[in-house]
Amino acid sequence: MHPGGSYWMWYLLPALLVYVLFMAYPLLDSIRLSLYTGNRANRSFVGIGNFVRLFTDETYKTQYFNAIKNTIHFFAIHMLVQNVLGMLFAVLLTDARMRGRRIYQTLIFLPTTFAVLVTGYLWKLILNPIWSRGMLNGLGLSALAQPWLGNEKTALTAVSLVSCWQWVGIPTMMFVAALLNISDDLYEAAEIEGASKWQVFWNIKLPLVKPVVGIIAILTFVSNFNAFDIVFSMQNVNGAPGYSTDLLGTLFYRVGIAGQHPIGIPDPGMGATIATITFVVLVTGSLITLNATRTKE
Repeated sequence: MHPGGSYWMWYLLPALLVYVLFMAYPLLDSIRLSLYTGNRANRSFVGIGNFVRLFTDETYKTQYFNAIKNTIHFFAIHMLVQNVLGMLFAVLLTDARMRGRRIYQTLIFLPTTFAVLVTGYLWKLILNPIWSRGMLNGLGLSALAQPWLGNEKTALTAVSLVSCWQWVGIPTMMFVAALLNISDDLYEAAEIEGASKWQVFWNIKLPLVKPVVGIIAILTFVSNFNAFDIVFSMQNVNGAPGYSTDLLGTLFYRVGIAGQHPIGIPDPGMGATIATITFVVLVTGSLITLNATRTKE
């Protein structure tokens, strides 16, 4: 086999076919579908009519902007709680003086192996004051026996924190890997100079893991703007109570697949419109984040 030939292309072909069939084609077909209205049997071309209707029809517009607001809230909590805790756990787990690091790593990462639907149903049961009141009263925490998932002001935050609890192991392990990759020579030089732990973290650790921060931010951004299963398992597809936990993922499902809103039958074209706009937002946000967290030599 001649090393200068094009045989290497055959090795890429299987992966390319999988990418085209299961990612590129569905994406392009979804964009095409956003230009039509009606079901498969009776479909008509409307151009950008679905986009106009999404932002002008009062029912669609209200539900859509409510879902955007909730999704941003959902994402912000993950960034401030999940990823900050991930960094904190990683710093502690990479401290050579800490004992039982393997056990703590396992405990932190273990929830990520649970099925999201199982996690959602279990936490829905735990947060139900009917079941938890007795235990909380016994612990002197009766004030926490509240209907957190039944209150429009607290439901989304409660669901977000459950999601953070499940997935905090991912950024933790990524930060651990990044911190372990930093040369010990830098730490020794900082120790000789008399730097404090905070100065070491702020001036050495954080700048050197900046690219990983960007990757984790993008992964969080993409997964949160596509989130569906955790809300579905805890608050149903309607984003109860009163659409206070309705995300872009649940709105897309209701409009394009379930047909529960607003006319009772699925509207694939409008669902594809919501998905297309979400895709544009994800691409734009990811590129901005990559550029902002890129480390210069």
